[in-house]
Amino acid sequence: MGIGTHGLARVVDYCDRIAAGGIDSRAQIVETAPAPALRHIDGRNGLGPWVARRALDAGMDAARRTGIGAAFVTSGSHVGALAPYLWIAAEAGFAALVTTNTAPMLAPAGGKAPLIGNNPIGIGLPGPEGAHVLLDMALSVVARSRVRAAATASTPIPENWATDVEGRPTTDPRAAMRGLMQAIGGAKGANFALCLDLMAAGLAGSAMLTEIPAAADQPGTPQNLGIMLVLIDAGALQPDGGLPRRVGTAAAIIGGSAALDEGAPPRLPGARAIAALRRARAGGLVLSSALLEALRARAGET
Repeated sequence: MGIGTHGLARVVDYCDRIAAGGIDSRAQIVETAPAPALRHIDGRNGLGPWVARRALDAGMDAARRTGIGAAFVTSGSHVGALAPYLWIAAEAGFAALVTTNTAPMLAPAGGKAPLIGNNPIGIGLPGPEGAHVLLDMALSVVARSRVRAAATASTPIPENWATDVEGRPTTDPRAAMRGLMQAIGGAKGANFALCLDLMAAGLAGSAMLTEIPAAADQPGTPQNLGIMLVLIDAGALQPDGGLPRRVGTAAAIIGGSAALDEGAPPRLPGARAIAALRRARAGGLVLSSALLEALRARAGET
């Protein structure tokens, strides 16, 4: 889907964390149904994308039965980008709301200590002929993975992306990795991230806020993340395919508006990721030599 920071690039980290004991590659997921529309998933700190996919399937099953379903994960680990889960749900005819908590990297409103995770929000809506709405964004000005990539490449970052350990804006990505990410909208973004943490972790019964260790510093320590997935059966509400049709209307309205830059016209969220997905399916992926070498090393190849 063109999300190079959250796909194969994370396989190396996952392998290292499995080797260190922070992720249990043999975890036996436990699923319960405390109510007809609710599913509770104990991920046993297994591989995050696997646990999240199991929870997504469970939530969609509940939604098929009751019209709306929700799955809450405890003892999860890093799930990667949210867009792929939104895509799977939309392809199956569900509107979706997804979030997960992370290790702290944002300060609370009025503070300067990292207490809140950069908790992402994902919203998906089925559109006509696969032109789904896929909003997947962290609540920092940019995702931390972009700062990590800048640090690896030794390139400066804009000073509104992050602060150093003293809370001062910085253009040094290495200083930023030791400091804080800047929340979008200041206090509004910080409080939004805080409430997502409380929803995902509070309802699931998982670790939250400073209870979550940073994987980079403690790769052998399970993070016990919380994940929330809410699924709505769009076909049950509008059996005539009304939602995809309305999404198509919205796409026409947004796409037909005047553009600031003719090379980047307005579009619904997810259009670029879906286009990248289709290109990848048709022509394959282009990976950096460094990533290929790292993956081959983990696979025991020479």
